[in-house]
Amino acid sequence: MMTNNMIRLIPVLFIKNGLIVRSQFFRRHQVIGNVVSQAQRLSEWNADELVYIDISREQRFDSGRDDVKVKSAGSIISIIQQISDVCLMPLAFGGGIRSTKDAVDRIRMGADKVVVNSLLFESPDIVSDMAQVLGGQAIMGSLDYRIIDGKPLIYKHFGIQATKMDLIDMALRCEDLGVGELLLQEVDRDGAACGYGLEEIDRVLHAVSIPVIACSGAGTTQHFVEVAKLNGLSGIAAGNYFNFSERSYPNIKQALRSAGVNVR
Repeated sequence: MMTNNMIRLIPVLFIKNGLIVRSQFFRRHQVIGNVVSQAQRLSEWNADELVYIDISREQRFDSGRDDVKVKSAGSIISIIQQISDVCLMPLAFGGGIRSTKDAVDRIRMGADKVVVNSLLFESPDIVSDMAQVLGGQAIMGSLDYRIIDGKPLIYKHFGIQATKMDLIDMALRCEDLGVGELLLQEVDRDGAACGYGLEEIDRVLHAVSIPVIACSGAGTTQHFVEVAKLNGLSGIAAGNYFNFSERSYPNIKQALRSAGVNVR
């Protein structure tokens, strides 16, 4: 279990076909904004870090909308570069990474970290190679899971396909591969605003020695405060919560400080 005196507060933004979308249960996606303007807004709030995950099912980046500045971008690499130009905080980028070269390209274009998911199951040797080339601190493993018959089981391919692998076993495998930190996303809490899955997150914290970031379920200030009390937690992430209220990020920072949580 990792001991960390300071907790990072991390917005997670999902990209689908070049646009920011609101995600719910990994299945419903509502367009809510522009990838660059969202990064600018969060930079103005002095966010600790920023995670972008491309969840596009197909390689299409032109949205067909004239009001989207990045609609003409020819690839996800172009989008990363545009985001990094206005992003003043550390940037992690995931989605569509299939090789060490893909990871290196994203780092060269401005990302500080890459987020891997499918590769953890399909090509763990590539993940290990990425960690050796870039360093484990540049690799974030995103673990999507659901509670089935009381057990946290890993799902892959956009949280749709069951793997029958236990969350703890997968977390330990990631650590063995050289992954530098974990992002935990519970599929059935995504967009539900019902609070974080404290029990499962705490189990992972006790099992691994690498940083763990909790995600999925934020709906109220109290939800952030509750998860922040888990001993050893490195970061609290949220997606939808930070998208619909202009001062939601600094307000949560202040609420955490008032609750005695050591935040940046």
